[in-house]
Amino acid sequence: RMAAAPPSYCFVAFPPCSKDGLVVFGKNSARPRDEVQEVVYFAAADHDPGSKVECTYIEIEQVPKTHAVVLSRPSWLWGAEMGANEHGVCVANEAVVTREPASEAEALLGMDLVRLGLERGATAKEALDVIVALLEEHGQGGNYYEDGSSCHTFQSAFLIVDRNEAWILETSGKYWAAEKITEGVKCICNQLSLTTKIDAEHPELRNYVRSQGWWNGDSDFNFSEVFSLADEHLACSSGRESLEKQGGDVSAQAMIDVLRDKDSGVCVDSESFLTTASIVSVLPQDPAFPCVHYFTGTPDPSRSIFKPFIFVDDVKLVPKVQSPSFGNDDPAKKIPRFQEKPDRRHELYKAHEWARSLLENDQDKGQKLMRIMLDLEKQGLEAMEDILTRTEILDPAEVVDLFYDCVDTELKFFK
Repeated sequence: RMAAAPPSYCFVAFPPCSKDGLVVFGKNSARPRDEVQEVVYFAAADHDPGSKVECTYIEIEQVPKTHAVVLSRPSWLWGAEMGANEHGVCVANEAVVTREPASEAEALLGMDLVRLGLERGATAKEALDVIVALLEEHGQGGNYYEDGSSCHTFQSAFLIVDRNEAWILETSGKYWAAEKITEGVKCICNQLSLTTKIDAEHPELRNYVRSQGWWNGDSDFNFSEVFSLADEHLACSSGRESLEKQGGDVSAQAMIDVLRDKDSGVCVDSESFLTTASIVSVLPQDPAFPCVHYFTGTPDPSRSIFKPFIFVDDVKLVPKVQSPSFGNDDPAKKIPRFQEKPDRRHELYKAHEWARSLLENDQDKGQKLMRIMLDLEKQGLEAMEDILTRTEILDPAEVVDLFYDCVDTELKFFK
């Protein structure tokens, strides 16, 4: 049984640590090695009163209006590992282990809460309020992996970011604490990181931990110390150090470089886990400029390329990074769940598998292909930098098929 939480890493950098008045957000999603992540877009929508939404395991009340979202998600579940909405809010989650065992009973997954926060929150603080209200009402629980043989359960931590601020939200059951960040560089990974600086918390948090005998009420209240298993609360410093080395120059490219770093452990490639997808988002503090979200849609960022997405009306959908849909026949939807594993690979994933085998088996050809790919990525980054520095307003027609074209070009190179 994989009791250890998968070692994902999430980052945010604020000016003056980041360049040109931009907030830069990033995440490597570490998941079981063979799991496929897809990149999906859902338009803003109005919903009838009384309508419900079916999350991964449970159905909950829908809200009257949901925001447009773009998500990177394990393709068997409803929620997401990470994503963004049309208002420049980004959310990523971390599986964490606390001294309180996570519930096996099916409820909301941490990943469902990522998507619900994005669909319902127009600012980072709104998304946080949405997540903790749903946690209070429905709780968290259920299998984190597509695994019929054993139930892997975790508590959740979240990094929630918008153009002005970020919140680190850490939870155990329905209890939670959060810290607000407006400057510097922050990294969260698969262990609790909040200590005594708490800017918002569950109203019953301190009474609860007192009643459990985990805190006597006399010492400073330190969230990680109270909720972590013995010796668990170590800062995930390797990631933060690599970002801090950039000085005041954290850019999209710098964040991508950090996510690609295998030596620091930020880019996970181990026996159990792999970085199965990555995201980098650039959020200009000036609302006149659009936010840019880069997705890989493929595993191992050191062998993938980051492709830009910008929210505009009627953005072109990209079926080539979407996994096949099995509807109600999906083994993830039938009880007992996960009795078989269907082939969830999308077109880009399959092409990428071929490229990976080339890199492993034919060094020269592989290196040449990688150079071409990185050059393609660089063109995308430069084009986005141009959009973020020019004075005239962006014409939506210019970027409506931006992500589509990047995926298409990548596939052509693989062929």
